[in-house]
Amino acid sequence: MSAATASAATPAVAAAEGRGIWRIDADRLWDRLMALARIGATPGGGVNRQALSAEEIASWHAMIGWALSAGLEPSTDAAGNLFIALPGADRDAPPVLAGSHLDSQPGGGRFDGVYGVVAALEVLTTLAGRGVRPPVDIVCVAWMNEEGSRFAPGMMGSEAFAGVRSLQAVREVRDAEGVAVGDALDALHAAFPELRRRPLGFPVAAYVEAHIEQGPLLEAHERVIGVVTGIQGKKTFDVVIEGERGHAGTLAMADRRDALAAFSRVATALYAEIGGHDEAVKFTIGRLQVEPNAPSVVPERVALRVDLRHPDNAVLDRLGKRLVELCESLAAPCQASVTALVDAPSNGFDAKLQRAIAEAAERIGQTHMPILSAAGHDARHLAPLCPSAMIFIPCRDGVSHAEHEWAEPAHVAAGANVLLRVLLPYARGGMGDEA
Repeated sequence: MSAATASAATPAVAAAEGRGIWRIDADRLWDRLMALARIGATPGGGVNRQALSAEEIASWHAMIGWALSAGLEPSTDAAGNLFIALPGADRDAPPVLAGSHLDSQPGGGRFDGVYGVVAALEVLTTLAGRGVRPPVDIVCVAWMNEEGSRFAPGMMGSEAFAGVRSLQAVREVRDAEGVAVGDALDALHAAFPELRRRPLGFPVAAYVEAHIEQGPLLEAHERVIGVVTGIQGKKTFDVVIEGERGHAGTLAMADRRDALAAFSRVATALYAEIGGHDEAVKFTIGRLQVEPNAPSVVPERVALRVDLRHPDNAVLDRLGKRLVELCESLAAPCQASVTALVDAPSNGFDAKLQRAIAEAAERIGQTHMPILSAAGHDARHLAPLCPSAMIFIPCRDGVSHAEHEWAEPAHVAAGANVLLRVLLPYARGGMGDEA
């Protein structure tokens, strides 16, 4: 018996197994997660597999190989989303989708995003192995560029799919090296010329996304399954402060238009007023670039990326407006320009699917609790299109976007088994829950 299987064999889980409940192959799921972790592996045990990179193309090759070996059908769309279908009886009906993303942060972990994709593939592989032919297609999806670390903003694939952002606008974005998303997308598609191309934004019957929590609550409450109630709102901004270059040894302090000094004033006010607004707010300056970044030159330009989150949309909007006011007013004698990149209000998830997740956890003997997602996910953009929901599993110490991000094998299997049970009514056309 493997570590994954043995660690899952609690009394409640054993009782569920005794009732003959269908289960995914925990060992296969874990092995595939670890295989993908080797693509873009970092020295510290994490992953660097950024959007539309050679590493992500390699992960597509792995996913498609596993899909074809199970008799599943891979395809893509113009936005670089990967779809793997368990064919249904009515190929024209809106399918059910489950998945997440394959790209990572530059020094990310082995589970963020990729877990939801591999769990969905494992569910489809399990159903195909049992000879299930669903009434409609059930589809595993890997959305393009959820992280936004190479190309900003993130969630480009799901945004283009949902019509939140135009494909042309997505294709025009460039990374730090000047590579356009459009060129990277063309290279991705050229690597898979045989893949069928789906229309962008086809109708969807339902969407379920499994993910690590990326927070400490499940672990602190000793719960295995998080029934996600919604996602808190998020705004991101690019702020550029323009000053004037000068000689550090000759330019008087009173005559300087020092962009870094202006940034210091702005940042102090933002952390105090925006970051200190209440206990629910999350405020981050996550990227900072200084020009010319020379030791004896007064800085002439500072560019920063700001991330602002709050579960209350009214508060989020108010803080967003105040953020712009502070940047523009406190930068003098320099000038500040603020560009909004992401404006995603808080959203809730489908109540019926939330109940299905809780009931599925109980059915297989796993503890659960309702939980709000503090991090953003592609499910945010599917929720307005169709009934949508998310399943969380714990991550050690709540750590994510780091090389030492970790999820226990038993929890990985438990989340996939909950996903299986949630999708079973769609796979079997509303038949009973005896399996």
